[in-house]
Amino acid sequence: MYKFEISIRVRYGETDKMGYVYNGNYATYFEVGRVETLRKLGIPYKNIEDSGYALPVRDLQIRYFKPGFYDDELKIVTILSKMPDVRMRFDYEIYNPKDELITKGHTTLVFVKQSTGKPCQPPQNVTEALQPYFS
Repeated sequence: MYKFEISIRVRYGETDKMGYVYNGNYATYFEVGRVETLRKLGIPYKNIEDSGYALPVRDLQIRYFKPGFYDDELKIVTILSKMPDVRMRFDYEIYNPKDELITKGHTTLVFVKQSTGKPCQPPQNVTEALQPYFS
């Protein structure tokens, strides 16, 4: 298993009239966690794309427990629980400043070879970067 944490401050434009984080923004927060997790592992999205692969989102699931508010510093925890194959699943937990779980969810992405548009196994640099966490 691999776990990574990053914080993000809620901006005014990410809230609704009640001052709550608009529900659609949690998908963006998940993306921040996912992109920075891969970057921390030494496999940034840009490198994956530059090597001829794409990682489109296959599915997204979000469950809300409590609202986030304007100016909150939210902690995004991103978890990789298993070695990817054609699919790569990311689990997320988002915590408020009181360290209360406010949202959780997951995304499943699919490795696609850009030249064919077909699903494929992950590139070698991805499996090599993750191998120490799943051996």
